[in-house]
Amino acid sequence: VQLVESGGGLVQPGGSLRLSCAASGFTFSRSVMNWVRQAPGKGLEWISSINSDGSIINYAHEMKGRFTISRDNAKNTLYLQMNNLNPEDTAVYYCNAVYYGREYWGKGTLVTVSS
Repeated sequence: VQLVESGGGLVQPGGSLRLSCAASGFTFSRSVMNWVRQAPGKGLEWISSINSDGSIINYAHEMKGRFTISRDNAKNTLYLQMNNLNPEDTAVYYCNAVYYGREYWGKGTLVTVSS
C-alpha cells in the first residue's frame, strides 16, 4: 500500500491550494479516505473524510466551507481543495486510508501559509 501526497507549498494568506493523494497497492474504490494535518508542535487534527463512492462526506467544523474533499476512483486519487487559507492552516497534511479495518498513511505534504 502506498499513499503519496502532493500539492503542498508556500501560499499567501487568503490563497488556495489543491492537495492530491495518489493511492496504489489496494482497491482504492473500496476504502474510506481521510485528510489529517499536524501543525508545528501540535498533535494530529482530523480534517475531513469521504466514503468509498464519495456519497458521504464529513468535515471538521472549522474547515467546513473552506475545504472540499473529493476523490476520483478511476484515477485512484484523493483531493483536498483548500481556500481562504490562513497562517493557522500551516501544517503537514496527510492522507489516510481505512481499508478492511486497517489504516494506512502517506508521508505528508507541507503547507505553509505566510506573507
